[in-house]
Amino acid sequence: MPKTALAKIIGERLRMIRKKQGLSQEELAHLSNTHPTYIGQLERGEKNVTVDTLDKVTNALNISLEELFRFSSINPKSVDESILQLNNLLVEVNNEDRQTILKIIHIMLEWKTDTTKRIN
Repeated sequence: MPKTALAKIIGERLRMIRKKQGLSQEELAHLSNTHPTYIGQLERGEKNVTVDTLDKVTNALNISLEELFRFSSINPKSVDESILQLNNLLVEVNNEDRQTILKIIHIMLEWKTDTTKRIN
């Protein structure tokens, strides 16, 4: 089944919240009475989640559906795959490291802008 942008965004959001809570896919599957393989498929955007399953998973994560969908201002068609990958990687590091990575990105973008100006 092809991945849709919305399924990928929901999956990334579920993964981010799960990891933030320190749960493995297996632990979340146990808490939500689902299969670990299914949790993995949801997180990769390979499966379209049903409302009933989404209710089970959000209850297991102790979050509301509203909290899960707080990203709703994002236009799924405008989300680049690399942004989703960056988000997934950044969830795994602490806030101090995220701030350091952000500074590095700013420096790299400034360097690129300066280089482009000199060439033109």
